Amino acid sequence: MRRPGLKNLKKKELFFNKICKSFPKKYKFLNKKVSLTLLLSNNKNIKKLNKYFRNKNKSTDILSFPFSKKTNVLKQTYIGDIIISYNYINRPKSQSLKFFKEKLIKIFIHGFLHLIGFDHIKDKDYKKMLKEEEKIYQSVISKLD
Repeated sequence: MRRPGLKNLKKKELFFNKICKSFPKKYKFLNKKVSLTLLLSNNKNIKKLNKYFRNKNKSTDILSFPFSKKTNVLKQTYIGDIIISYNYINRPKSQSLKFFKEKLIKIFIHGFLHLIGFDHIKDKDYKKMLKEEEKIYQSVISKLD
């Protein structure tokens, strides 16, 4: 049995482009050029970044760095950086590739929402963000199958 992971994820750029194209219309920013940087990392590197930027000396699944506090999507807008630890997502190692991809999609959506101004510091914001994550996830899953 093959272990899931980024090595098994063929054409990573295409995979993430498909996800974005499957977003609900509200998040497609039609007729605009919205870009972000995505780094697929590992636990060791994300731990260093988490310590440096957030003073937390531990690995994490994702780090998001919005380009600005208030995202105002213009004709061309850079919204920020997302870093995902594939080691973190690849737990347990016995999970299927399908489950790995689902977790990767969910965490990418989570990071994307952070880049466009969502957060989960307050409970009401957490619920709002969770609701949006689920809407986007359902849209993506229905179009990728």
